[in-house]
Amino acid sequence: MATTARRATGPPPIKIAWDAARSVSRLTQSLPEQIAARLSERITAGIYVPGRRVMEQEISAEFGVSRGPVREALRLLEKDGLVTILPRRGAQVTRLSITEVREIFDIRAVLNGLRDRQLAAAPGNVELLPALEQAVERLSRLARNPDDADEYVETVFELNQLLNDAAPNLRLRAILASLALQTLRYSRLGLSTPERRLQSAGNWQRLVKAVREGDGLEAQRAAEQRVLDSRDAAIRELEKA
Repeated sequence: MATTARRATGPPPIKIAWDAARSVSRLTQSLPEQIAARLSERITAGIYVPGRRVMEQEISAEFGVSRGPVREALRLLEKDGLVTILPRRGAQVTRLSITEVREIFDIRAVLNGLRDRQLAAAPGNVELLPALEQAVERLSRLARNPDDADEYVETVFELNQLLNDAAPNLRLRAILASLALQTLRYSRLGLSTPERRLQSAGNWQRLVKAVREGDGLEAQRAAEQRVLDSRDAAIRELEKA
């Protein structure tokens, strides 16, 4: 049995991965975690489309492992809402739905608002500010280029990880991490147009200003607006489909 999962050939996945949502080094991952990370890259990048079946036998052959680690990897992905395991039918990539996007993004709006309010009001927020300013400046540049949609989404994901890691509330960090990959595909929809990315960048700039001024309430408002704008845009895209 192979001790590490081999990367499949085909289109290169985006940098966002299952392990990135947990700030876990790939060097310390178990074999099922390695496989879950590779599969999550394909799902969040859209290489594995919603509804596609994920066949244990095919994945086992591809990565050169037995079906046991693959089965455990699929259970990990099911916990993150990326696949659904159906009796006698196996795993399939979870379909996107308007009901789910409303539920998840309404929760994220509240949690991100709480996180950003606490960060802005924290006495040590000056230590966070340089990294935050740099990342948001990069977002602003990317938003002005219609061809940088994937990089914009990746940067938003990384920026949220930066804020999560800085959050003083450890339970809040854990909850936000558990939602990260589940929301990523919807975030892609919600940021799929140049207009939306410009709007999003404006809300991130609001956050920088609020953190710089120590204004927790304004940071909360900016975070909530940012998430709800993405929710509404994702719903519009799903309605078109």
